[in-house]
Amino acid sequence: MTKILQFKITIDGITPKIWRRFLVKDNISFDDLHNIIQFVMGWGNYHLYSFYLNKEEMGIPDPDFRNDLLNAKKFKLKDKLPLKQKFGYVYDLGDNWEHILTVEKILDNKDATLIPICLKGERACPPEDCGSYPGYYELMKIKKDKNHPEYKERIAEWLGEDYDFEHFDIEEINKELLKLVKVDGRTNF
Repeated sequence: MTKILQFKITIDGITPKIWRRFLVKDNISFDDLHNIIQFVMGWGNYHLYSFYLNKEEMGIPDPDFRNDLLNAKKFKLKDKLPLKQKFGYVYDLGDNWEHILTVEKILDNKDATLIPICLKGERACPPEDCGSYPGYYELMKIKKDKNHPEYKERIAEWLGEDYDFEHFDIEEINKELLKLVKVDGRTNF
């Protein structure tokens, strides 16, 4: 029988923490989990990714780049994840955004509403292609100073002056996740 997994995901190495708590079905693939993480965190799904479970690395094998990965489309969560399991997820193998995922609870399917769903979180996801952790902190510093020599180029023209590093909109995230749910209540995942 399908179970529901409650995850907490945190971007490692950023303070204050950027995190989300969300629910997914355990019969989805790790590639599906990656796609849900993209919505939940606010990433744009422009880059490669990897999951790190124990000594295994999983993603989408690419003969021109990384052919040694386990194929994330072929492994279901229920086959690899016990309760309290912690594992890594890296998004954008250039900027190398490291996340820690924890299976916090395993629920019966009858206990859940529409799945996937985001339950809680804090702070905005870093902007794509900002230059990893150093670039993220540099953007925060520049945004606070309109007289900074790079403010016009990096904030006004690239990031947008309305970007708020503290903003977390659970309603918008769940609206996007709801698009994954079919009219009859089943999910695409």
